[in-house]
Amino acid sequence: MADLLWDDVRCLFDPDLMGSLPDVRVPHASMEDWQAVLDLVVDKGWRCQYSEGGVVLPAPRAEAVLSRPADAECPELRVWPTADVLAIFRFHAEDEVDFDVDLRELQGQDRLDVLCGFLGDIGRRLGKPVLMDREGDYGHPVLGYDVEADRVVLLAHPHGRDSHGPAPRT
Repeated sequence: MADLLWDDVRCLFDPDLMGSLPDVRVPHASMEDWQAVLDLVVDKGWRCQYSEGGVVLPAPRAEAVLSRPADAECPELRVWPTADVLAIFRFHAEDEVDFDVDLRELQGQDRLDVLCGFLGDIGRRLGKPVLMDREGDYGHPVLGYDVEADRVVLLAHPHGRDSHGPAPRT
């Protein structure tokens, strides 16, 4: 059974409403969590490409990436969980695993299932929630992997109101 149904979350995947590149993150992360993500990419056999300053290089250990000088260009790891869905990890800080997905690639139930599976794989490996915020609206997740439920759940009503509170009166 699908974690989420496309008809229930379609508006959360509208690039005009959400921005095309929502922020996905694992808060309260560590160097070990970053390494676990790098290991997961290898274990799952996902196609990936690591680069620094536009130069493609072999993926290093997390410690090497995260110990770069503060003024160095931010490295990125492009990961394709399927041939047509891309996640771009950026190594901004040790304490948060963060990446972008492109909503234009995530249209329909099949692609939603790919995203939910990807978030679930990361969340299970780290034993931590994986949260997705609207582009530029950091700290207000709309959906995410819930560790206790072991699935991706809605964290905000698709039309903007909090899923845990009553609907506003109109």
